[in-house]
Amino acid sequence: MNQEINKHIVEVPIEVIIGQIFFIRGEKVILDKDLAKLYGVKTGVLNQAVKRKYKRFPSDFMFQLKKEEVINLKSQFVITSWGGSRQNPYVFTEQGVAMLSSVLSSNRAIEVNIQIIRTFIKLRRLAINNKELWKKVEMMEKRYNRELEDIFKILRSFLIQEEKEKEEIGFK
Repeated sequence: MNQEINKHIVEVPIEVIIGQIFFIRGEKVILDKDLAKLYGVKTGVLNQAVKRKYKRFPSDFMFQLKKEEVINLKSQFVITSWGGSRQNPYVFTEQGVAMLSSVLSSNRAIEVNIQIIRTFIKLRRLAINNKELWKKVEMMEKRYNRELEDIFKILRSFLIQEEKEKEEIGFK
């Protein structure tokens, strides 16, 4: 039975999911239209399902973009129109995406949801690793800067001594 289930798994490349994650208001989010496409439903169907269960989506799970945010996103992609939507799109945080699995119950939605959540987790791990790497680089910089400073002091003292020696030698 497990093999039968595995035959129908929808594989969305991680690069596709990462390409649809934006950083807005300090949160990593995915647009409703991109989620709908991944789930294989229309954006209106996704948003309608969310509206029926609106209590499951507080503002830290999902929020509607402001006009300026939409303009900013459009300018990033140099797109003149955005699918003819009359209202600003909604975006979903990682928690909102997780909550969508309770609202959309198709096999495709569940499978894609798992992949999206795993992608968010990988991004978080990368961010943590990058922070650790950054801290190591800063520590090395501090350590080597001190050592280099000492080396430069020694070199300066040699140069100063050399100049003094040059002054003493020769005609005045």
